[in-house]
Amino acid sequence: MAYSRRDMLQATSCGFGYLALQALMGERASAAPNSLPLPKGLAARQPPLPARAKCVIFLCMSGGPAQLDTFDYKPQTGDKKHPGSVFPFQQRGQSGLWISDLLPETARHADQLCVINGMHADTGIHAQSFLQLHTGDRLRQRPSLGSWISYGLGTENHNLPGFISLNTSKSSVYSSAFLPSIYTGTPIGVNGENMSSATINNVTSDHLPLPAKRRQLDLVQSLNRQHQADRPHDEKLEGVIQSMELGFQMQAEAPGWLDLSRETQATLDRYRVSKQGESIGVCKESDFGRQCLLARRFIEAGVRFVELNHGSWDQHKNHRRDLQANCAATDAPIAALLEDLKQRGLLEDTLVIWGGEFGRPGLTPDDGKDETDHNFRGFTFWLAGGGVKGGYVHGKTNETGAQAVEGKVHFRDLHATVLHLLGLPANELTYWYAGRDHRLTGPEGGKVVHELFA
Repeated sequence: MAYSRRDMLQATSCGFGYLALQALMGERASAAPNSLPLPKGLAARQPPLPARAKCVIFLCMSGGPAQLDTFDYKPQTGDKKHPGSVFPFQQRGQSGLWISDLLPETARHADQLCVINGMHADTGIHAQSFLQLHTGDRLRQRPSLGSWISYGLGTENHNLPGFISLNTSKSSVYSSAFLPSIYTGTPIGVNGENMSSATINNVTSDHLPLPAKRRQLDLVQSLNRQHQADRPHDEKLEGVIQSMELGFQMQAEAPGWLDLSRETQATLDRYRVSKQGESIGVCKESDFGRQCLLARRFIEAGVRFVELNHGSWDQHKNHRRDLQANCAATDAPIAALLEDLKQRGLLEDTLVIWGGEFGRPGLTPDDGKDETDHNFRGFTFWLAGGGVKGGYVHGKTNETGAQAVEGKVHFRDLHATVLHLLGLPANELTYWYAGRDHRLTGPEGGKVVHELFA
């Protein structure tokens, strides 16, 4: 087996000879600053199909929102009371969409909402269904929806990540798994961190001026490229190199997009930034208004996929109290986001998605019980913008909301539909790993729900 001089220096004398070689190479690299290209994996790419949307905001309501008391109205029928809606609904907008009185601000945008009442999944176990919602697989680690979209389309801003995840507690939400690491989502606010102080780790620092940081990175990257020359097919190494370049570029731009001091007080008030109030039951602090405002700013900056998380919907007891608290914490911020996207001309290119890993069974009025469980056989998502019909309801659950009976949409179909709206062929966006092609829609594939398109 032949050894190169680099191999010999690295293997002998504890590698000190290799360190000397690195120093010599670093002197050469420092003479050529800014010589490395932008991260090629994130370069914006033209989708192969006509695209109705360019980017996505996913409003993730973790825990299982109660669809019968938000968007799937089930009034009492017949002589005997049955499980159904226990909060009043009204028909909203010109479309007459039925929306709960718990969501008066979101209801103002009824004519922009495309409600899917025929959602269904495979399991009522939180962790598995949450993983399936994000990755298409409920058992194994796989790339998340945001990572697949970044892989397919790149980003429109080379100084920011293609995929940002806000207020998350699970790495599966933003993991790129076997995709190159450049497509991993950038988390801001993890495990209950205060969103008012949450930032992108290791981006803000003033220990050195920017030109000096650039020279440092040029040195490190030149060594990385030499290391890569002996491993030309190491995609993980290539991903690390690209991620380091992106990290440097983010130092100049990311802090500005996180700074809400440039927003007017009226805007902060509309979004209810820092005004959620005390935690009530399962509804915990998440500063959801700040998340919504940051999402709007990141979309304006060219980020491809932004996920927001309000993880408080797992309300087994005290259903009425906790549901009111959850709706109060999210209603006005979501309405402000939709309003701003529309006024700024962004809604037509931005697909907004709302939903969680499953729903909840209905309550029977006046039976003295205030408890719910999980329902994966029939629940609700809604979409807005991005080329979907507004003021439209697709699918239907039975009279008690127990299961989807018409227009059924599985997570695989939702994924396929989202990819198609972005101009990506739903079942053809693949990545070779472990001896076979993988795709977001899994071995079964997903069906694009064309009925949702405007």
